[in-house]
Amino acid sequence: MTEAIWPALRAAARDAASRAYAPYSHYPVGAAARVAGDGRTVTGCNVENASYGIGLCAECGLVSALHATGGGRLTHFTCCDGDGRTITPCGRCRQLLWEHGGPDLLVDTPEGIVRMERMLPQAFGPAHLRDAGPAGGR
Repeated sequence: MTEAIWPALRAAARDAASRAYAPYSHYPVGAAARVAGDGRTVTGCNVENASYGIGLCAECGLVSALHATGGGRLTHFTCCDGDGRTITPCGRCRQLLWEHGGPDLLVDTPEGIVRMERMLPQAFGPAHLRDAGPAGGR
């Protein structure tokens, strides 16, 4: 069942990349993920601006779409460049994906499918904040 998901997710990511706004880097990125429970697909694309550093990654758009369409947990994730090549999320986006998919999120990479815990070992997450108590333990 899981194998059948990847071609559709990759196609959705390529479609999202075609809608990216990347006039400065000329590096469009599209992302797509499957949501647990209802099985819907959410997508995102990068959106740059003249301030460079405050552009939005495709993963940011994807997570916004996740919450705008009812929330949930991500189970499968892929992203690609403008030529449709599978790429891996940056460190910031790995943290974002951890928050919304956790260690078991399956991530499509150029080297194959891996669990998120392999891409972000010893990740910091919501449990660390809960364990610290009120005001971060202070």
